[in-house]
Amino acid sequence: MLLFWIGLLLTLLPALGVCVWLVGLYHYLCRKYLFAVVRIFQEKPLFVVPRGQPVEGAEDVRFPTGDGRTLAGCYLRARSERRGVVLFGLEFGSNRWACVQYCESLLENGYDVFAFESRGQGDSDPQPGYEPLQWVTDFEVADTRAALEYLKNRPDADAKGVGFFGISKGAGAGLFAAAHDPYVRCCVTDGVFATYTTLVPYMRFWFRIYNRSYSFHGLLPSAYYGIIGLKALGQIEKERGCRFPHLEKDLPRLGSRPILMIHGEADAYIKPYMAEALYERIPGPKDYWLVEGAKHNGALALAGAAYERRVLDFFDRHLGHEPEKPAEAARREPGLPRPHDRLCEQPAAHVNAPR
Repeated sequence: MLLFWIGLLLTLLPALGVCVWLVGLYHYLCRKYLFAVVRIFQEKPLFVVPRGQPVEGAEDVRFPTGDGRTLAGCYLRARSERRGVVLFGLEFGSNRWACVQYCESLLENGYDVFAFESRGQGDSDPQPGYEPLQWVTDFEVADTRAALEYLKNRPDADAKGVGFFGISKGAGAGLFAAAHDPYVRCCVTDGVFATYTTLVPYMRFWFRIYNRSYSFHGLLPSAYYGIIGLKALGQIEKERGCRFPHLEKDLPRLGSRPILMIHGEADAYIKPYMAEALYERIPGPKDYWLVEGAKHNGALALAGAAYERRVLDFFDRHLGHEPEKPAEAARREPGLPRPHDRLCEQPAAHVNAPR
């Protein structure tokens, strides 16, 4: 019996040794590099955000959130008979009128558009002690849900539901809200990202800056980086009084609602492989359009009319008519654009320098 236990111990020693090494390495990395992850995670990126001007005839509205904040929004009516309503999610730092450049074609073709500014952005109330950054927190998700409630309670509310069109941070917050609210029938995103699938690749890059030993950063699995990243997020949440929800976990809740994901092939902030990792988690039907040469949030400026047609066609099929029954949707599925379609149609008259 003694020999049995000795043999078992010898068999387990290598595994125990690896576990002890991993635990020790975790504490070492946290002690030596966690401060850098926390600091870099809270830095604001250097990019120019669009800011629009008020539109004559649009409703400049104020509406409440569930926790007592007042948010600013604008409701733009379709220039022809209404076919649907689109909720627009703004990118970080832009104002509510910035939606116009993205939605001109929708307004011309029968879609009302409602855009709003989250707390601490534009003319919306700030959250005491909270400064918005480019990452989605529970505050932005709550504000998007409040915007949906506003649309549901308007006298001219569309009983069939609404579509969602969001850019970057606004896209992420909108998908969170849509995942828990079937009132959102379909979604278009441009430059969307999630916290975990963005943080882990960035951590690999950051670790190479602070430590050039390949055994430290090259051999460690992504899950190990994730554990350290989650610890950093927990520290930031305590400091900033917010929570960073994980979109990756909520995407399956979208079920059979269709999504068009647009992304820039030259995006230096959210690399295409990060967007594709998120895209793979969407249950479908779905379409991924990688716009060649476009930088972060620069697809519209580069693709111009092709971008407008793609978005309009999506909402025409999935929002501008009565919702399809599951059997009807299944029959239409083969006719949808191919996933990972690279659309190179960019008329010269609409090619501009990306932001």
